[in-house]
Amino acid sequence: MARETHPHHSHIWRFFRAGGFDQVRLDNGRDAAALPELDQKLWVALACPTRGTEFDERTLDLIDTDHDGRIRAPDILAAVRWTEERLANIDDLVHATDTMPLAAIAADRPEGQEILASAETILRMLGRGGASEISLQDTLDVEHIYDGTPFNGDGVIPLDAAEDEETRSVLADIIERIGPETDRGGRSGVSQASADRFFAEAQLYVAWHAEAEADPAILPLGAASDEAAAALAAVSDKLDDYFTRCRLARYDPQAGDALNPPVEAFAALAGQSLALEHPEIAALPVALVEADRPLPLEEGVNPAWMPAIARFRDAMVTPLLGARAALDEADWLAIKARFAAFRAWMARKPATVVEVLGIERLAGLAGSDVKARIDALIARDKALEPQMNAISRVEKLTRLRRDLLPLLNNFVSFRDFYTRRGKGAFQAGTLYLDGRSCELCVRVEDENKHAQLAALSRIYLAYCRCTRPGQSAIMTIAAAFTAGDSDNLMVGRNGVFYDRKGADWDATIVKIIENPISIRQAFWLPYQQFGRMVGEGVQKLAAARQQATQAQMIRTVAQGGNAAAPAPGAAAAAPAAQNQAFDAAKFAGIFAAIGLAIGAIGTAIASVVTGFLHLSWWQMPLAILGIIVLISGPSVVIAILKLRRRNLGPILDGCGWAVNTRLRINLPFGRALTGMAQLPPHAERSLKDPYAEKRRPWALYLAIVVAIAAVVILWRWGVIDRWLAR
Repeated sequence: MARETHPHHSHIWRFFRAGGFDQVRLDNGRDAAALPELDQKLWVALACPTRGTEFDERTLDLIDTDHDGRIRAPDILAAVRWTEERLANIDDLVHATDTMPLAAIAADRPEGQEILASAETILRMLGRGGASEISLQDTLDVEHIYDGTPFNGDGVIPLDAAEDEETRSVLADIIERIGPETDRGGRSGVSQASADRFFAEAQLYVAWHAEAEADPAILPLGAASDEAAAALAAVSDKLDDYFTRCRLARYDPQAGDALNPPVEAFAALAGQSLALEHPEIAALPVALVEADRPLPLEEGVNPAWMPAIARFRDAMVTPLLGARAALDEADWLAIKARFAAFRAWMARKPATVVEVLGIERLAGLAGSDVKARIDALIARDKALEPQMNAISRVEKLTRLRRDLLPLLNNFVSFRDFYTRRGKGAFQAGTLYLDGRSCELCVRVEDENKHAQLAALSRIYLAYCRCTRPGQSAIMTIAAAFTAGDSDNLMVGRNGVFYDRKGADWDATIVKIIENPISIRQAFWLPYQQFGRMVGEGVQKLAAARQQATQAQMIRTVAQGGNAAAPAPGAAAAAPAAQNQAFDAAKFAGIFAAIGLAIGAIGTAIASVVTGFLHLSWWQMPLAILGIIVLISGPSVVIAILKLRRRNLGPILDGCGWAVNTRLRINLPFGRALTGMAQLPPHAERSLKDPYAEKRRPWALYLAIVVAIAAVVILWRWGVIDRWLAR
């Protein structure tokens, strides 16, 4: 719940203006401790994700107590209170280092005493008893903290925790059959849950197997019952089909012929390449159908079913009924009845992962005390859990002492970002592309989904797919271009992205959200558009003229070919078609039209020049300025309005943040976020280019035009006439 500011609170807050709004200054631990008093409506952000930010993920996980992957305002306040209760001086937060002096822990409070005792225990177990400080790495070195003992308080016991070979062997079986658990030291082991599951499944399998031992009817053939049952299951449906057909033939003798395959069925098979596994052969009855005919077990069996019938005979019929060459329906029903109890028993078989160990081993485990021994080892390990949790609290305090104040300056306020004393937590790195360096780059998961919200920012964004040679990692960033122009920015252009760790990535633009970048670009945009329009028009005209010329050439060639081979009776007409008379009137009309067009253009230009020359000398610059404003003014005004409304908030919201205010990117700040290519100070530069294109003397032409204009103006004002009159 958001806390409202109450008038009796004594803390004096200090704010600074950045991004067009007031942001709170958090300079020391006292400012952090007073955060519950600050109205959350004054916070820049109210939530951020624990992943995708350039902040220590382990620290964020420790603050995210509900493990939902997001840091919210209550999480921040809880972390502040927790840290304040355990530090001797909350202002110690300004010391953002990986090392924490033991004197910084509040030894006069129960919470601090617990952590101090744990820190001293860690140092003692690492062989540094009596040290005055503890580092973050000390709290992470769990393997060395518990070096020489398999017990670390996490409830997972490795193989070397067993004191006898039998227990060790059972632990290995549990890891293999149930799956390994990983302890704090990175070793594979067994937890209470995996041990309970293993022995529970073993007990179920042993109890199920005991049913067969108690009831002889379940295993009519003893140990061979499994093999016999498999042979029975393979032919059961086919034999039921056979004896049913024989019953129908007994019911109506005329049905016998219909129940057997017709001659046409064999005729269809005769034209095929046959094998015993052919499905059409297997679909035929297992034997010839006749009324009350027993099933042959040797001769007269469908060749596709002969191997299965032989296995059934050897595994089932012979052991139960003795050797015989045929099986009648009564014997068949008796065999199925003998194995009914077996099938019911198999249906009750529990699904376990321990069956592969065998009934003898599982029965031996069920009758031993190895389960009690494993439970005792797990209980011994869990007895160290409070001590281990205390070690985790030492790690947490060390991290929060280092990271809490920087986190607040990237959450409650965006001080690091707007003061540019460091990068914001959301800044992924710097993109170098098109002679610019873009510092405002954020990581995104899906550029299309992110763009739906980021488009509201009114910032020019280029989404880049980043890869590293020889690595499978792919990262997508959204880079903000806030200076320069967009003339050379297009999908497919390549650049280099440097992440916060300094690693370089190949970056390729895959998507662009177009918005104004600068006022300079907006000023020249109408002229560029006009130039592109003229250029495209000229290209289209030239293409059309080329196409027309090519078409005329093709027609001429075709007419010439037709003239070379005239049809009978057309010999006299061909010369007349080839020798067309020159149309002088048409030719003159073309030149007259061209002259008229040139005259019209010249008249228009003359009218403009004449009107301009009739202006007073002080009106001429105003007229030129008015024309420029008329052309560039609308574009510049629209650009200024959009540039003044640039907002970082939608970009961060698209990344999972909950931004609580409008984060403006004004013109000066935008120019600072995108660096333009500039020569170093005092750099020497040679303007001589041996490969420069030859240029026409436009300066001379311009000077001539200016001189002519000056003469005309002087003549219009009568100055030249007065000079000549002298």
